[in-house]
Amino acid sequence: MTSAPYRVLLEALDPERRRGDGLPDLERTPDPWESRMQATCECLSWRGTLDNLDRRLAEDALGETTYHDFPVHARSVVVTAHELLDRGAITEKELEARIAAVRARLTRD
Repeated sequence: MTSAPYRVLLEALDPERRRGDGLPDLERTPDPWESRMQATCECLSWRGTLDNLDRRLAEDALGETTYHDFPVHARSVVVTAHELLDRGAITEKELEARIAAVRARLTRD
């Protein structure tokens, strides 16, 4: 599963942020990006690009296999990107460019 186009997603995991063996903190306050991600997913579902049920099923399957090492709260974004790649809604190059732009913006702030 390390072949393109998923390489860009697998390489996005910061080795320092690998998922631990414990349970996720269910009492934590979600980060702002998580709320925005949910809104984006709602829009993708509404427009017929990626149905919420399909995304959740993919998150269950891929989250415990391919993306197991990702923190639980980050899996939804990675699985959504995976599904958008599968459906041809985005290309690997587009995703790489967006990841680079976000990283550049975060290091600037």
